[in-house]
Amino acid sequence: MSGATYLNNQFIIAMPTLADPNFFHTVAYLCQHNEEGALGIVINRSADMQLGEIFKQMDIRSTSLSAEKAPIYAGGPVHQERGFVVHTACGEWDASLAVSDTISLTTSRDILEAIAVGEGPERYLVALGYAGWGEGQLEKEIMENAWLNTPSGESILFDTPIELRWRAAAGQIGIDINRLTMPAGHG
Repeated sequence: MSGATYLNNQFIIAMPTLADPNFFHTVAYLCQHNEEGALGIVINRSADMQLGEIFKQMDIRSTSLSAEKAPIYAGGPVHQERGFVVHTACGEWDASLAVSDTISLTTSRDILEAIAVGEGPERYLVALGYAGWGEGQLEKEIMENAWLNTPSGESILFDTPIELRWRAAAGQIGIDINRLTMPAGHG
């Protein structure tokens, strides 16, 4: 597969027919996609907790009420005990991956310490866990019409209400995701 076909910095949107409960009606932001597989963060599932709870668990002192109230996302079924921060690119962090010129994925404690005192990235989302695919697995699932890929967008990533992200991501390319069904004769 040539590098041009990798889907880094794109959204993959679960088709309405994808019944796996881990991914039903989800949007994942692909942070890494190469010949070895893919890593994405689901951006429209709440973990039903706030960042302040993570600060307490990690013994991080916080002075930012807005950071403490930030929602935590259920980023996927893999390593749900680990935190992943998708954020606007800024600063130097211990464990960070540039996804694009403007977005990075960081997994180190130092970014959470900076966010806790209002010195972190301007825009971010924190997720527990990630979605992972082995070599060729995501490509196969896309060919089987399980996923639709679209360009990512910072407004969907950071501003769109969580319950609207699935439709909004598909809507970027003019698709009403609720009207999609399996193609005739496919199966």
